[in-house]
Amino acid sequence: MKNESRRRAFKTRIAFALICLILCTPTLSMGWGAGGHMMVAQIAFGRLNSRARAQAKMLLAIPINPAAVSSKSKDFVSAAHWADDLRPFSAFDSCKPLHFIDSPFSTDGTALPAVPTPNIVTALEENVNILKTSTDKNAQAQALRLIIHFVGDIHQPLHCATRVDNAHPDGDHGGNLVSIMILGSNGKSKKTNLHSYWDGGIDTFPKTGANFAPPPLSEIGPAAALAMAGNPATNPALKLNDPFNFSAWADESTTLAKDVTYKGIANGAKPTAAYKKKSIKVVRQRVAWGGYRLAALLNAIWP
Repeated sequence: MKNESRRRAFKTRIAFALICLILCTPTLSMGWGAGGHMMVAQIAFGRLNSRARAQAKMLLAIPINPAAVSSKSKDFVSAAHWADDLRPFSAFDSCKPLHFIDSPFSTDGTALPAVPTPNIVTALEENVNILKTSTDKNAQAQALRLIIHFVGDIHQPLHCATRVDNAHPDGDHGGNLVSIMILGSNGKSKKTNLHSYWDGGIDTFPKTGANFAPPPLSEIGPAAALAMAGNPATNPALKLNDPFNFSAWADESTTLAKDVTYKGIANGAKPTAAYKKKSIKVVRQRVAWGGYRLAALLNAIWP
């Protein structure tokens, strides 16, 4: 009886987690755009061992809800933007905080708000546990899609930091409240926000189309190769032998946000050439590292 009660309690916890996790959709912060997420997945898929690749293909073929969204992301690379594809569904608004962990820092001594939970670190831990221990294939299929996405998100610096000051005591929502001016496709200046600018890889990643349509797969391979070219997987700082240290990944992004993303850019300003050059180097590294670490994580789950 005791073992049966434990099994029921475990299933109840899993079910509760799934109710929450299926409802994931971003808040103001979106993480990398579809192009950046697909680049991370492209890099990872090429490094999966044979068992991990077979398991991923099997799980992604399962038609989980919402069917209209999942039917468009049956392959590993396209599955990377699944969590963001839930945006139009108002029923999926319950777990917005799982896409980020806004670690606050102050520029003027303003008291820092607490880091809320759940967040992307706890979400990765929860989903990895589902992938490792659940016998429910639908639950695993869902968890895999979320892991692919969240590993990308946690490597975006502005998904792990929020700047606090007297005007924004609760933070600037990962740069969403920082307006900047950039050059539009028509050659004219247009207003955007710092977070969106970084989501798009400083305007260098494959572009999202109308109604958030993902870029074609043909553009992802070359973009991923460019990110990897200057960022080899042999860098010891990657610590690929420690693929479950999600807090460390978040801390890296927080540091980069403070040292690079927010440095040299003012509200309403236009990014300088120097700022863009340094930032492009960072976004390419973070996408490459996200891909390498995603592969190491899944290879560790399915050795």
